[in-house]
Amino acid sequence: MEKGVIELSTNKVISSLCYFSIFFAPFILPIVVYFVVEDPGVKHHAKRSLFSHLIPVITIVVFIAFAFVPFLFGQQGEEAFLFGGGLIWLGFLVAGALNLVVLIWNIIKGIQVLK
Repeated sequence: MEKGVIELSTNKVISSLCYFSIFFAPFILPIVVYFVVEDPGVKHHAKRSLFSHLIPVITIVVFIAFAFVPFLFGQQGEEAFLFGGGLIWLGFLVAGALNLVVLIWNIIKGIQVLK
């Protein structure tokens, strides 16, 4: 092999695509790869990428749950709106930051697998 030429195996490309699928098929591709490909290394990356793709969904569910917290504590009217609004913005900021970190992590892992 010549110096500077990178040889990519099919398993590396498929593993990398599992991480990059956060852009085009976040759940479908890792699940399909996990059940179709027999290589344990590829299955490992498919499972890790699937879990990382679930984090944004979980944060959205938590974010929506923040909107209902004031009503769970029996607050109503303007007080509930002010308290709930603050929690919603806090949830929005935390979820956005966490989702950005997950996106960057998937990009980094996808590149690392190709090396």
